[in-house]
Amino acid sequence: MKKVLDFLPSVLLGALFLYGGLSYFLPIGGTLPFTGDAASYYKLLDSSGIMKVVKVLEIAGGALILFPSRRALGLTILAPIILNIFLFELCFLGTVQISFITILLSAIIAYQQKDKFKALL
Repeated sequence: MKKVLDFLPSVLLGALFLYGGLSYFLPIGGTLPFTGDAASYYKLLDSSGIMKVVKVLEIAGGALILFPSRRALGLTILAPIILNIFLFELCFLGTVQISFITILLSAIIAYQQKDKFKALL
């Protein structure tokens, strides 16, 4: 049971980022209907090509999170993306929705992998 509880946050976060990254390149989901400044900001990121890089990193990080020996690397790749999602929601949308879930799951995984992150402190 403990192994399932240890693996569950990784599966949820990995699946979330794999879906988000793949849905950008493949027609498997719709896009969020942003308005105003949020739409302008998203269009700028998309037209400049930065969004393609971010989505590739989401796919790579989401896949790495699923492997127990590579979770810390996957979380290291996804951490700046999670921070940007949080800031985007906070500044442009005025609410924190999916970023709260990603931050919570990331914190759980980071705690589980604390031995691998000790060298950074």
